[in-house]
Amino acid sequence: MNIFSNGNDMSPQRSLLRALGWTDEEIKKPLVGVICAQSEIIPGHLHLDDIARAVSEGVIASGGKPVTVPSIGVCDGIAMGHGGMRYSLPSREIIADSAEILLRAHGFQAAVFVGNCDKIIPGMLMAAARVNIPSIFVSGGPMLAGKVRGKKTSLSTMFEEVGAFHAGKIDSETLKSFECGACPTCGSCSGMFTANSLNCLLEALGMALPGNGTIPMVYSQRIALAKKTGSAVMNLLNKNIRPSDIMSASAFKNAETVDMAIGASTNTILHLLAIANEANADGVSIDIMNEISERTPNLCRLAPAGEHYIEELNEAGGISAVMKELYVNNLLDGEVMTVGGVKLKEVIENAKITDEEIIRPFSNPYSSSGGLAVLKGNLAKEGCVVKKSAVAPEMLRHSGPAKCFDCEEEAMRAITDGKIVKGDVVVIRYEGPKGGPGMREMLSPTSAIVGAGLGADVALITDGRFSGATRGAAIGHVCPEAAAGGVIGIVRDGDIIDIDVNACSVNLRIADEEIKERLKNFKPKLRETYGYLSRYRKSVTSASKGAVWEK
Repeated sequence: MNIFSNGNDMSPQRSLLRALGWTDEEIKKPLVGVICAQSEIIPGHLHLDDIARAVSEGVIASGGKPVTVPSIGVCDGIAMGHGGMRYSLPSREIIADSAEILLRAHGFQAAVFVGNCDKIIPGMLMAAARVNIPSIFVSGGPMLAGKVRGKKTSLSTMFEEVGAFHAGKIDSETLKSFECGACPTCGSCSGMFTANSLNCLLEALGMALPGNGTIPMVYSQRIALAKKTGSAVMNLLNKNIRPSDIMSASAFKNAETVDMAIGASTNTILHLLAIANEANADGVSIDIMNEISERTPNLCRLAPAGEHYIEELNEAGGISAVMKELYVNNLLDGEVMTVGGVKLKEVIENAKITDEEIIRPFSNPYSSSGGLAVLKGNLAKEGCVVKKSAVAPEMLRHSGPAKCFDCEEEAMRAITDGKIVKGDVVVIRYEGPKGGPGMREMLSPTSAIVGAGLGADVALITDGRFSGATRGAAIGHVCPEAAAGGVIGIVRDGDIIDIDVNACSVNLRIADEEIKERLKNFKPKLRETYGYLSRYRKSVTSASKGAVWEK
């Protein structure tokens, strides 16, 4: 039953439902909102109407009335490298707000979230935590890896090949062949980039069924999973299991442990902090990340850190197999509840690793600590983040002269013009949440560095962020950011920056007195903004808090 079912006072509302063609039987059933982010501009979302339709079939089969409603979304890959990327992270807050509005305003009793890409999934999770009705997620699945000239490819390959082109290493014909073969199907981009990282972590957080993160978009199993998801949300409704029963502090620590084991995107830290903030999960902060990383071995190295892709992780046992390996070694809490209506330990009970090269056993990890690290020092007192598993071994410790740029475009020109040389530390500032505003991803500069053959010789530090497709000594989320008066704003060309990833430190090699003197005379630059970005700048917090809005 729902709020519109009984009583003469609801007769006007029912008349509008009848205008939609609803029958008496449908009006009496529990209403399930299917929030679907389908659009024709995001490859990961083009097919989501098929996923939503399958979800609806599962809901109907289990006695509910599904109602599909929309969500916006931004394709980070298409928005990359121009002003449009400033809207990517800010879209997360709009997605959360709009989902809250749709669910509350229409009296939905349960929700299924259908999304697939970078800001859409965390925005939906934030809404689920906020609204706290029985909720579950299902993604559209990853695309298959491309294959060009015998080499497996993905979106990250494309950005790096552009760097190779500018460095004179390939010609335009070769670049075109990669362009036409890198992304062969729809779905979220095929490596362990941000979208796939988040879809995998949904399983670890307990908010999606097994296979959510890894079953390829083109597999029929994906449609079957959507139908099971529709049935599962009705079970959650019947048992009154809500996000607050699932997204506990222990569940977030499970998710972060899996994050470290699979070498996920640096963006996951930003988003997990934001979701935990909405879920009021105590004890989840940037300060616990290194503690979790230190005790969690890195078991998977998928692109961009390695040569394997999500489809191979799926065949090797998927996230359930990763979680089983962590659980039997006492690194996961198996007592937490999941959207399957059972505890996590029951979900992974029969999981197993079928390829020990794709998912390494605990006894033979790629490294003894996790794939991400939070660095601190006088350059980043609130912290910054690096994907340690994607850093060349010789760059885990590096000292070099700074070359400073006040936006991504300036840095790109210097890189493509050959002005960045071995040993340099590229500093890109005023790209943080307030400074951008919007905290753009620096995939183009990092890929240009790698494509130019400098990935093992040049570091990049920014108060912006990185795509999950980034590899190399790329250190992002520097806090405080330049626009907030952070030390990154007073770095000068030629200053030596010391980076020690294993020691989790990043420092500007000048005296404290000199830093204080520079800060005393420092006036942050704020580029002119308008519309939504102006309002976003006024409300957004530090990346160390998840770049959420001030409450």
